[in-house]
Formats: sequence, C-alpha cells, structure tokens
Amino acid sequence: MKSLSEIETTSKRASRAAGFSWGIAEEVGKCIRLLELFGLPGIKNLNEYLDNREIENFETLFSISKNNKSSAKFFCPINLGVNFLDQVKKLEKFNNISFEKIAYPILLIPFLSRSSEIVGKRISFNFDENNFLLNFNINISSNFLKKEFPSVAKSVEINFLENEDSFSNKDWSSLYALSEDTFVEETDSLKQGAAGAGLTDND
Repeated sequence: MKSLSEIETTSKRASRAAGFSWGIAEEVGKCIRLLELFGLPGIKNLNEYLDNREIENFETLFSISKNNKSSAKFFCPINLGVNFLDQVKKLEKFNNISFEKIAYPILLIPFLSRSSEIVGKRISFNFDENNFLLNFNINISSNFLKKEFPSVAKSVEINFLENEDSFSNKDWSSLYALSEDTFVEETDSLKQGAAGAGLTDND
C-alpha cells in the first residue's frame, strides 16, 4: 500500500510534468493526498484529468462570482480550486455560489475541504443530485461514496453553512445540570493546594 507521503509527492511531480507551476503542483499533491485519506479515488481521477487536460482545453476562471457560467468548455477543477482557496474569505460573504459545467468535480472537493477549515464553517457541495458535506477539513460525508465519479458536473452549488448546535437548549441544560454533580465546593485547604498557590517562590 502506498503511503500518503508517496501519493502527495508523486501527484505533485506528475502535475508539474503536465505543465503546472511548482506552486500549483504542490497544491494538487496536498489535495490528492486528502482525497485518498478520505477514501475517495483521487489518483484515478487525477490520471484521467491529466490525460484529457490538453485535449479538452478546460476553461480557467480567475475571479469567482456568485453565479458562474462557462462560455463553452468545462471549468478546470484545479485552477478553480486554487482560486477558490485564494478568494474564500470574499466568497464566504455570498453564502451560496453556483457554477455551470465543471470537469472532474471530485478534484475540487479537497480544495473546498481546506476552505472549510480556513473560514471555520462547514461547506456543502452539491452537483447533479450528489451531495457532499465538508467538515473543517476533518472529514467528508456524502451520499455518493462507493459510486463511480462522473467526469463532468453540469450544475454545481456550493453553500457556506452557519455554525449551529445540533442539540436543543433543553438537552444542553439537562446534561449541564447533571455535570454539576461533579463540581467540588472550594475550601481553604483546596485553595492552598491549588497550582501556583504555594507560599514559597521557587523561581
């Protein structure tokens, strides 16, 4: 089994050999490592993307807006991902962003996952009835696992989700009340034995 370090290094070098700058190739390496870590077919899709990149001549989107439409060809997922990372603080203010026609949408997922960590919000990624929830670059949940990823996404929506508790105030109050049974009433002896409360200065 290949290590994550091998996966990252080889993906980076292959991307550089395919014509990307070392900076972008480095980002690709990190993202393919993430996909494989999360059990998603990063190597397979990167191979297919690199094989078709020059033939398809994918479109580059430099400045991302709330609604983005490709003129004719499909958007390049690598350049789109790098620019999304760079602009994520601005994009967060849109709350939701739409795209038409993205090639190899799986390659955009790790860029969105890393973006989720940067803004401290979960991000939902939906394309052609497939859903992904990106959780602060810690994990990815989806209804799409173990399916064959499509090479194109015709309609894409990305949403920044506000952070909310998954539990009610009532449930929290009940649990907190129970936790109070562990609180110890402070006494003079506890104060003297607490850290930093000694009478001698050892510095």
